[in-house]
Amino acid sequence: MSKKVYIETEDCIGCENCVELCPEVFGFDAQENVAFVIMEEGGSEECIDEAIEDCPVQCILWKDE
Repeated sequence: MSKKVYIETEDCIGCENCVELCPEVFGFDAQENVAFVIMEEGGSEECIDEAIEDCPVQCILWKDE
């Protein structure tokens, strides 16, 4: 089973913390003012875990596939 990261975009407040921490994994849609996942798997788990911890609304999660 592999882990993939995802963002609950309806909860995202557009702070861009995740994009600043892991720009290879997360992107930002300025028009919608939400972050999105560029790379669901293969990014640094350590970086993603830091982004999860740093998210003020806790909308970044791991899911098992």
